[in-house]
Formats: sequence, structure tokens, C-alpha cells
Amino acid sequence: MSIPPQNSPIEDKDAGFLDQTLRPVRWNEYIGQKNIKDNLHILLTAAQERKHPPEHILFYGPPGLGKTTLAHLIAKETGAQMKVTSGPAILKVGDLASIVTNLSAGDILFIDEIHRLNKAIEEVLYPAMESGTLDIIIGKGPSARTIQLDLPPFTLIAATTRIAMISSPLRSRFSGGVFKLEFYSDNEIAEIIKRSAKILDIEIHPDAIKEIAVRSRFTPRTANYHLKRCRDYAQINKTTLTKEVVEKALSMLGVDIIGLTSADREILKVIIGKFGGGPVGLNTIAAALSEEQATIEEVYEPYLIQLGLLERTPRGRTATDKAYKHMGEKGAERLL
Repeated sequence: MSIPPQNSPIEDKDAGFLDQTLRPVRWNEYIGQKNIKDNLHILLTAAQERKHPPEHILFYGPPGLGKTTLAHLIAKETGAQMKVTSGPAILKVGDLASIVTNLSAGDILFIDEIHRLNKAIEEVLYPAMESGTLDIIIGKGPSARTIQLDLPPFTLIAATTRIAMISSPLRSRFSGGVFKLEFYSDNEIAEIIKRSAKILDIEIHPDAIKEIAVRSRFTPRTANYHLKRCRDYAQINKTTLTKEVVEKALSMLGVDIIGLTSADREILKVIIGKFGGGPVGLNTIAAALSEEQATIEEVYEPYLIQLGLLERTPRGRTATDKAYKHMGEKGAERLL
């Protein structure tokens, strides 16, 4: 698989958009998600040999795992132009028609957060994906008429964090595959941090890399964020990035040794301190924290559950023994 050569290193590492700078530009630079990369290699290579655009692809998973990066890599691999938009930006059928009619043969259309597309727009997207046609209704009432536009062959790549909100008919039209991005291991995160530090010309000790990795919630975006904030701390204090410097910098951000933020710890404190470890209802936790239920359920709880600190039961949320140990509380005092 041929990949265009990497751009020369940026002269000013602090200029521009750092997230874009840290994005891999070659397949061998993309760390993790081996199963997805292997499947994409077969899909793209077979399409190139047939001289056809790749079939439509859907990526889903939590934020920050590399869905957009994969889309950019596919565009580089195929040598195609990529047009980028998002579900919320396509407000009416005319917006979608304007985008797809301006595509050239072999182009890639990337729609981020596709689950936020209007259902009426979804209906127009079906024939565009399936048969390469766009049906548009002109006029209203008895004088209304439908015209059908032929579209050039293109590839739709979509990304979403909420695949359950995508209708079944739309999901079924991603004939190239629906791929779930998994969380990364600490070793994979450490490799990503090492690569990012090299790009940003940051001097960092190996033990500092490990320390950032274990606090990064198994997510590359979080790892790069922590690396940049630790770099800022080291720069202001005129020092290199050692493990001790990382500990101080992340402590200022409220990130503890397993990656919990102050908000995560507040949830555990409420459950353990005010409600005896649970079970306690989500609405009660939200009221105690003056926080929205959806924010607790979708932003904070997944990581707490993943670490085994929190359990969801039919009666409510319950703090585990591991949560008591981490918070320094006595598990024997829990209410049964």
C-alpha cells in the first residue's frame, strides 16, 4: 500500500492546530486498532485493483479514539480528495444536494457525528449511497415534480459516537463495513505519547511517558492533551519532563494516578459519603452534584464502570470495593 510522503516537520511546533499536527499521516504511524487496519487494508487494496472507489464505511466508538484520523488516512491511501462536513451542519436537503453534486468521481465524503442528521435528509441519502442518484422535489402542491440527478461514484465515510441513534436502514447501507474502535492499552498509549513528544520536540523521560499513559483513560486524545499541559508546566518551570514533573502538572489539573478527574471523584464521594455506597438513583446523584443526568451517564460513568469502580444495578448506582480502596474509605461501613 503506497502512502504519500510525510510532510516535512513544521518549523514552529507551537503554531497552527496541534491536534492536526499530531495526527498520523501514514498507516504505520497509526498505533492500535490492528483488526480495523487489517480489514481496511483488504477493502482498499481490492477496490484499487478493481479501479473502483471503496465502499461506504462507518466508524463508531467513544470520542478521541481516532475515527477522523482513519478517514484521513483512507483518503491519503486512495489518493482521493476528501470533503468534510458534519451531521449538525447539514440542515436541509438542499445542503446535502449541494455537497454531493459537487463531488468528483472517486471523492470521499466524510460526515462526522452522522447520528445527528435529520431523518428527512437520511431518506435522500439512501439512494445516493445505494444507486448513485439524488431525488429532489421541486415546487409544492399539485405542481411539485421530482427530478433525479446522477452522482459520480464516491465513498461515504461516516463517524459517530452514538451508533444506536443511527437508523437501521442507514446502517445497512455501509456496505464496506461498520467498525467499532476499541480503547487503547497503556503500552499503545505510551507509543502514541512517544511519537507526539518527538513531533513537538519535547524532551521526556521514559518513566514520565508511562505516568502520562496510565492517567490517559485509554484514549489518545486525552494522552496528547495531558502531554501538552505537562509540557507547558515544564516550560514555565524551566525543566524537562520527568515523572515528578508529570505528577505535579497532572495534580494541578485534578487528574489522579488512575486518570480520575475531580468530577469523577465527586461522584464516588457522593455515592460513598452521602448514600453509604448505594444503590442510589441517577437522578439523586445528579441533584446532589447539581449536574445533568445525561452528563453523568454519558461522560463520567463509562470510565468509572470500565475501571470497576462503579456498578449499575436495577436499584441504582453502587460503589465497588475497589472504589472504596481508591478513595481511602472503609468498605465495611457500606450500607447493604
